[in-house]
Amino acid sequence: MAINNKPASTYAKPHTMSGGPVTDTRKNMSKLDELDVSIGAMSKSAGDESVKTTGIKVRGTGAATKGLMARGPMA
Repeated sequence: MAINNKPASTYAKPHTMSGGPVTDTRKNMSKLDELDVSIGAMSKSAGDESVKTTGIKVRGTGAATKGLMARGPMA
């Protein structure tokens, strides 16, 4: 059982690999305006794009219940 169960900041201040201080450059993600929110098929960054309904028919699906079309890069 370890005796020293204190946070790491107690022993050494946060630093980079070169020994410099750590700076926080992250954005404030607590505001909803900063997030790229999506609900279902609607996305904040996508705008008014419609749902893609085209694709290529996939072979060998048998008794598929979720669709027979493949969408996306088929390389």
